[in-house]
Amino acid sequence: MLILLQVLIIQNINLSGYIILLPYIMAILILPFETNKVLVLVSSFLLGVCLDYFYDSSGLHASACTIMGFSRYYVLKYIAPREGYDIGVKPTIEDMGLEWFIRYAGTLVLIHHFFLFYLEIFRFSEFFKTLLRVILSSIGTFGLIYLIQFLFYSNKRRT
Repeated sequence: MLILLQVLIIQNINLSGYIILLPYIMAILILPFETNKVLVLVSSFLLGVCLDYFYDSSGLHASACTIMGFSRYYVLKYIAPREGYDIGVKPTIEDMGLEWFIRYAGTLVLIHHFFLFYLEIFRFSEFFKTLLRVILSSIGTFGLIYLIQFLFYSNKRRT
C-alpha cells in the first residue's frame, strides 16, 4: 500500500528540489519488534528494489533501505525501555508514545535520507546544499508518516 502511495501519488508532488517525501520507509519502521534481523534486512532490501524499479534509480533506494534496516536493530537497542519491549507491541505512536516514536523514527528517517541523498549526489562540492535537502526531506517525511499513523493506526482507540 505504501509503495503504491509513493509511486502513484507522492512521486508526482513537487514541493521543491529540497523537500522529497518518502513515506514508503514506514514499512520498515512499523515492523514488529520480534522480527528477525535477517528478515528485516531482506524486507528492507526488497522494498528498496521495488522503489528502484519504479524510480529507475539503480539501487539507491535498495542500499538506503538496507542501511536503514541494518540500523533499526541498534536504534531499537539504544532507545529500549529498561524492562525491554513487550511481546505483541508494535513500534507505533499509539503503542509506544510520541516521544519514543520521534526518537525512533526520526533517527531512522535521518539515516535513510542522509545515505540516499549523499549517495545520489556523490560529491562533496554540494555538501551543505545536500545537507539542507536531507534535513528538510526528513522533516517532511516524518510529518507525513505521523499523519499516516494518526489517520490509519489510531482508529482502534476511537472505536
